[in-house]
Amino acid sequence: MDKAELLKQLRIDRDAGAGDAPSRRRLWVVVSAVALAVVAAAAWLLAREPALEVAVEPARAIVLAAGGGASVLDATGYVTARRQATVSAKITGKVREVRIEEGQQVREGDVLATLDDAEARAEAGLRRAQVAAARAGVTEAEAALANAEREYQRQLGLEARQLASASAIDAARTQAETLRARLESQRQSVHVAEEALRSAQVQLDNTIVRAPFSGVVTVKAAQPGEMISPVSAGGGSIRTGIGTIVDMDSLEIQVDVSEAYINRVQPRQPVEAVLNAYPDWRIPAEVIAIVPTADRSKATVKVRIALGVKDARIVPEMGVRVSFLEEKAGTGAPARQAARGALVPAAALRQEAGRDVVYVLRSGRAERREVTLGGAQGDARQVTGGVTPGEPVIVAAPPGLRDGAAVTVIEGAQT
Repeated sequence: MDKAELLKQLRIDRDAGAGDAPSRRRLWVVVSAVALAVVAAAAWLLAREPALEVAVEPARAIVLAAGGGASVLDATGYVTARRQATVSAKITGKVREVRIEEGQQVREGDVLATLDDAEARAEAGLRRAQVAAARAGVTEAEAALANAEREYQRQLGLEARQLASASAIDAARTQAETLRARLESQRQSVHVAEEALRSAQVQLDNTIVRAPFSGVVTVKAAQPGEMISPVSAGGGSIRTGIGTIVDMDSLEIQVDVSEAYINRVQPRQPVEAVLNAYPDWRIPAEVIAIVPTADRSKATVKVRIALGVKDARIVPEMGVRVSFLEEKAGTGAPARQAARGALVPAAALRQEAGRDVVYVLRSGRAERREVTLGGAQGDARQVTGGVTPGEPVIVAAPPGLRDGAAVTVIEGAQT
């Protein structure tokens, strides 16, 4: 093959290329049309997607506690009474009358119940008769001693006139001394009988169960006709208490704080408490003491907190959430800081891929927001980022809710 033939093979055929251009343009037109059709179909399907019904609630602005303290630690605990007692009788006996009911106010010394006192009354009557007999014996001994002493004096007078023998004088003296000793013995018998009567009176008084201090009855544990005993007899047939009394003035809060955060708690530190039963009521409180021992099984330390108010709504064993407030150095007053973020209902929070998120209603669609959580206030949680006060937050979102999903607010569910 010569060089001219080789050069001819390297020449570009422009006519052939010009013929393929229309084919390429037609291909691009077809691809574009298909893409537009897919987009239109997706838009049509999205438009036909049924909107999910949701309830919304606006995020609230944060209201700082009295004094404006910032929470350095949140914990949960219970209301407890430092002074409470299960009242029982000192003796075993049958209950005759119960005079208490749950919720009743009692004062120290009030009669709560009485036991069958027939045996105790009989014993007291016997001891009373023994005291009377012993006292009569004393009177008799005193009379005999007086007569013996007069006889002794007569014998001494006769001796002075040499009309009495020495043996008669000795006999009179001996008789007087004997009766004097008998009188002293009889007086001791009276004392013994009186002590026995006093013991019987105590046993009789033990059949009356009285309130050891003023308070409120929280439990009524016995009924008339039941047997009661200060110690358990086994089998469950004998009660060990009449009821339980709580001194409502001794109520306080006890919380378990993790060992890792106990350094944030100090005695007399201001605290804000919120009862689970009254989530909108913020109660001022103060740390009483940090119990100087740890629970090995839970790795916690118990903290006692004094309530700043006395109120009938606060009752023992109520659940409570507390916030330990920050103090200014050297002043003992809570530090002030600006409120950050917003409060959203706890039901609005969700966990997705290990992150805390909420869904906000925006232009008829759900908008997913990742949030940063702060402390708790009642049934709400502080969100320090992602949501601003006033934005409508979707509460109790349906499981199928996703970012951008069409939603409609349930009528009457928006607050």
